[in-house]
Amino acid sequence: MNELKEKFGDSLAVLAFPCNQFGHQENNTEGELLNTLRHVRPGNNYEPKMELFGKVEVNGTNTDPVFKFLKDQLPFPSDDSVSLMGNPQCIIWSPVCRTDIGWNFEKFLIGKDGKPFKRYSKKFETKNLQPDIESLLK
Repeated sequence: MNELKEKFGDSLAVLAFPCNQFGHQENNTEGELLNTLRHVRPGNNYEPKMELFGKVEVNGTNTDPVFKFLKDQLPFPSDDSVSLMGNPQCIIWSPVCRTDIGWNFEKFLIGKDGKPFKRYSKKFETKNLQPDIESLLK
């Protein structure tokens, strides 16, 4: 994401919402999030060039309203409309819906008008968002 942010500058806003619903990968407190990014994962003094929000729930009864809206508008990732999650034992929320986010690093691209444009699975490489970003900026 940093590379895309550097390339597009102020024309691109990147918003990051940590979530602990996927294998408990975000077990740290909100105060520890930035230090974890800097020193653990990805480490090497990484500095995110994005707006980092507090932890939210993206699935289940307590779904954050932002993600309820996004999932209503874009029910499935454009590059993978079939799979939800590899290991069903990792589903720790209820109720489970077909439109649920399947794992960390799903991405939503939203136009300047606030309209959701496309949803991408965790498998879709972030750098490959560039053509769609360029299309939206025209």
